[in-house]
Amino acid sequence: MDVIKVTPRGYCYGVVDAMTLAKRVASDMNVPRPVFVLGQIVHNRHVVEDLERHHIQTLDGASRIDLLEQIPAGSTVIFTAHGVAPQVKERAEARGLHFFDATCPDVTKTHTLIREKVANGYSIIYIGTKGHPEPEGAMGEAPAGRVALITTADEVEGLPFADDTPLAIVTQTTLSQWDTQEVIDAILARYPHAEVYNEICLATQLRQEAAVKAAQDADMVVVVGDRRSNNSNRLVEVVQKVAGKPAVRVESVEDLRPEWFQGIRRVAVTAGSSTPSQVTRAVIQWLEAYPKSLEEAGQTHEPIRGQQQP
Repeated sequence: MDVIKVTPRGYCYGVVDAMTLAKRVASDMNVPRPVFVLGQIVHNRHVVEDLERHHIQTLDGASRIDLLEQIPAGSTVIFTAHGVAPQVKERAEARGLHFFDATCPDVTKTHTLIREKVANGYSIIYIGTKGHPEPEGAMGEAPAGRVALITTADEVEGLPFADDTPLAIVTQTTLSQWDTQEVIDAILARYPHAEVYNEICLATQLRQEAAVKAAQDADMVVVVGDRRSNNSNRLVEVVQKVAGKPAVRVESVEDLRPEWFQGIRRVAVTAGSSTPSQVTRAVIQWLEAYPKSLEEAGQTHEPIRGQQQP
């Protein structure tokens, strides 16, 4: 089977910076122990497992403020690439924790924008994914009642702001430019005066554009990325919606199923920005050896197409 290796794919500079900082903290014997990460440093289980081998514990499954309460005073905490609200940093200081900030520079830019707009009298409409840590941190820069989170165009009618409210529209950095435009258009239909600040990071945009372009010459696209990775899930969506091609997401080579590729002659492979390159390489090698893999597996089922792997 012909395999198109999409470029760019995989790690972005924000992920590399976060992982480098975490490992530097782990190797510094002057840093108080134990060392915790407040949530997953990036959304990829392979990266989290690697940090565990460096004796860095990941706390997850609750709000950042709640997670802080699980950390013993005097310990060290690393804030993830997704960023945290100012209240989290204040609470960490109040509890006597030593902390390092691995926030992606693009996320920091969004935080700064929100602070400046709020200071100038604006309220914020934040387009983002509910339950994701990036919106949680960014929205913490605005007072309650001055910021609202929406995900779809259908939610615009429920926004609480009066028609004459000064508004800034801000987007999560890892969303799809195609999906956010639909939401932005719906907001502007109701609030024509709102200012738009599309904060989708360049790394995310370039990976999406490259995946859509490669899909045009492929029968199917495989996205390598964690199920919690927003940018990985968006890669699947843009291939399906924009390129109109089947796409699946896998976390590792173990997730691949030979029956998906029956009748597929050319497959494109890309990866989310938090996916280790060795994981993607293993997927590519499996696909390049696909006929042998299918023969060994003895698969005769019909292929599964156009579905995102859970």
